[in-house]
Amino acid sequence: MRVDRLRAAMLTGAAVRLAAAAIPLIAVCAAVGAAVASGPGAIAGVVIAGLVLAAVGAYCDRLALSAMLARPLSEVEHPELYRLVRELSKAGRLPVPRLFLSPAEQPNSFAVGRSPRTAAICCTEGLLAALDEAELRGVLGHELSHVSGRDILPATVSAGLATVITFPAGITRFLPAPAGSAAGRGPAAASLGMLEAWLLLVFGPIAALVIRLSVTREREYRADAAGALLSGDPVALSSALRKIDAGTAELALAPDARLTSVGHLMIASPFRAEGFARLFRTHPPAGERVRRLEALAGYRR
Repeated sequence: MRVDRLRAAMLTGAAVRLAAAAIPLIAVCAAVGAAVASGPGAIAGVVIAGLVLAAVGAYCDRLALSAMLARPLSEVEHPELYRLVRELSKAGRLPVPRLFLSPAEQPNSFAVGRSPRTAAICCTEGLLAALDEAELRGVLGHELSHVSGRDILPATVSAGLATVITFPAGITRFLPAPAGSAAGRGPAAASLGMLEAWLLLVFGPIAALVIRLSVTREREYRADAAGALLSGDPVALSSALRKIDAGTAELALAPDARLTSVGHLMIASPFRAEGFARLFRTHPPAGERVRRLEALAGYRR
């Protein structure tokens, strides 16, 4: 009975956060529709928002994975990674998630999906290169704790919504450069980059609001604690977080329209804490996370 109540509470919390993330999109669509065609326009805007939400709900995990250029990872390529995930999934009484690999050199990871049965975990090549087995086990335990905690649904859907909202900025990357300009250089390329920056300034705050309404800093604290218990080694996870924090600082990703929408999914923020990227920061300080994990292991300070 207690487990059922806990699961119901998790589902209720996920539903509330999901609704909170959807409200800004519905409000914006209704406002635009009302400005164009008054009452009927507002209704049409709400209908369009509903269709967008349905599409995002169906494809949100693919949008997040594609933002990191992730590809499915076979067991032949990384049998040890599959072994660790199977062991942890069995210990957590969870279905074994799908595994993906991102070519990013930055050490990072994230979990996406609509439920434990559709969950996927993505690791970067930098993560697999930087961590030893115990540290990697702790990180995988952290990601599986997001799955068992039922917070992957609002987090993944909000990533999809943010991707849709910032789409006008992202599409500038696919606009052809005017004739006579060098590819990726010159005044024409600079103009397209400036256009993307201006569009991000317009749509970015709305996307950031959607993300902040759907996830909190407590999400990472809970996953750290639950992941440490699942892996059985809080110290290994704290060591992994130290390496990941150093790696993300050294190899910070550029906060473009595509990546800012998925940064909150990752175990550590992939951006530097400056400028426009600060709007999208939902991660607690790495030092505080490490302190809590070491306290969980019995360390005193």
